[in-house]
Amino acid sequence: MIVLNKIYTKTGDDGETALGNGARVAKHSMRVTAYGTVDEANATVGMARLHADTQLDAALARIQNDLFDLGADLCRPDMERDADAEYPPLRMVKAQVDRLEAEIDAMNSRLEPLRSFILPGGSALAAYLHLCRTISRRAERETVELATMETVNPDAVKYLNRLSDWFFVAARVANDDGRADVLWVPGANR
Repeated sequence: MIVLNKIYTKTGDDGETALGNGARVAKHSMRVTAYGTVDEANATVGMARLHADTQLDAALARIQNDLFDLGADLCRPDMERDADAEYPPLRMVKAQVDRLEAEIDAMNSRLEPLRSFILPGGSALAAYLHLCRTISRRAERETVELATMETVNPDAVKYLNRLSDWFFVAARVANDDGRADVLWVPGANR
């Protein structure tokens, strides 16, 4: 069980923070950057939820929980030593990726195929979902970069890749099933 009775500890005043295994690293390390951006995405999902109907809100709540799982995964290096850990580390799993894919397919089945790129916007919910999409893409890029330096759970990368697709399709659903999408007009302002 987690108990947070004191919010500030002053242990980060020197520019370092603790990872999930207790190791101290610079706050600007690639690992901290990656899970920090996952946290940013999660906060943005919270903003999107303010505009979501019951069904979409429930899906976004699941995603927020997954994003906490993802942050827990990314803040815990040394996957090779998971079996030796006192408590089993929380890792992303294929089932979470599969759920996103199934939800993408279900939402996409009711949409007309795109014949143009779309601009981020339309309804307030769609605009927030596009912001979620771009932040999750950044989290994916940072996690992929981290994976060039250290071991990263492949399911974490896959989840982030599917998540940005999920946000894109959900934004179209939020725009009256794509009927209110804002279409890009190439060269319109030349």
